[in-house]
Amino acid sequence: MSAVYEVIFVSYLKKQLPELVPPTIAIAIFLVVWQLFSWTPGATIPGPIKVIQDTWILIFWPFYDRGGIDKGLFWQILASLQRVAISYLLAAIVGIGLGILVGTNKIMSKALDPIFQLLRTVPPLAWVPISLAALRQNEPAALFVIFITAIWPILINTAVGVTQIPQDYNNVAKVLQLNKKDYFLNILLPAALPYIFTGLRIAIGLAWLAIIAAEIVMSGIVGIGFFIWNAYQNNAVSEVILALVYIGIVGLLLDKLMAWIQKLILPVEEK
Repeated sequence: MSAVYEVIFVSYLKKQLPELVPPTIAIAIFLVVWQLFSWTPGATIPGPIKVIQDTWILIFWPFYDRGGIDKGLFWQILASLQRVAISYLLAAIVGIGLGILVGTNKIMSKALDPIFQLLRTVPPLAWVPISLAALRQNEPAALFVIFITAIWPILINTAVGVTQIPQDYNNVAKVLQLNKKDYFLNILLPAALPYIFTGLRIAIGLAWLAIIAAEIVMSGIVGIGFFIWNAYQNNAVSEVILALVYIGIVGLLLDKLMAWIQKLILPVEEK
């Protein structure tokens, strides 16, 4: 039985080699160039070897918990992901709802579009002071910053998707005299889903960026953003670099997760 699994694994590996070799070579070249630059006189950024030497405890013991904010990277990332999950879910619900409202109502679209276009250009960091002033606590302020950053691509893409419903679909709905519920479930939602998922995929990346920005300036909370800022304050540049690598990996996995969900839900012809 094990021989069968071994043959399957080898066959799978051979199929994946063309996809794995180019990025592996590119990463190796990047690491070599980075290491060489770190050895140049006056270099202030440590190379990959130095980063591993300085952070091997964080790499191999990510689950330690000494209380307070002194926790391993697993708990730091988990705390940030929990904040992202809460605010992203709220942004998805509100964004899709408002997007459908704006897309189906021309008066609402004309009234709200200038406000949406104005607010969506505000950077995440700019929301931090007003959120702290209004909410008075770090945790709800961080949640608000993620929410207000993530909602715009969802809202705008949903509204665009609703307005792009083919006229033939609307004509069929009129002929069949579909009620609002049937029209929503059978016409509007399926036609707008590709646009909605585009907004959701953009929003998950923005939400992850926003939590990092929010946590950097919100002291005293467990999270990867505050971990970076605290490491910088302590001149632990290697820890900052390690955290940046973890942030990039988590961001990539979040995007892949959304792409996988999209593939499960959307028909082949709509991907």
